[in-house]
Amino acid sequence: MMQQSNYQSSQYRQQDVLGATPIHLVVMAYDVAIRACEKNDFEKAAKTIGLLQNALDFDYPEVSLGLFRLYQWCLECLRRGDFGSAASTLLELRAAWRKAELSLSAVPTQTVVPQFPVQVTAAA
Repeated sequence: MMQQSNYQSSQYRQQDVLGATPIHLVVMAYDVAIRACEKNDFEKAAKTIGLLQNALDFDYPEVSLGLFRLYQWCLECLRRGDFGSAASTLLELRAAWRKAELSLSAVPTQTVVPQFPVQVTAAA
């Protein structure tokens, strides 16, 4: 019974990931990293922070370089065993990403109705 529950949970998680927007995937990665910090799981926290670093788009250097430095700082905290400081920073970053996600989802999408030329013909 427990094995079936874990399987179902895994299926739901996989569906969540496959259906997630790119910004929600970032939020989900923060969740994983934060939980790993809370459990003092160095390997999982470092791996997840590394994934966040690798996902940075350096075409936007003002943002990406700042995030890169914060991720580096979090990794340094992990190396020192200071999981609390890393988790605190990740929580703040997650909150900012979540706020951005909610703002983007609140923007109404405009439905475009194609305009066809109307042809009027006289009835005979």
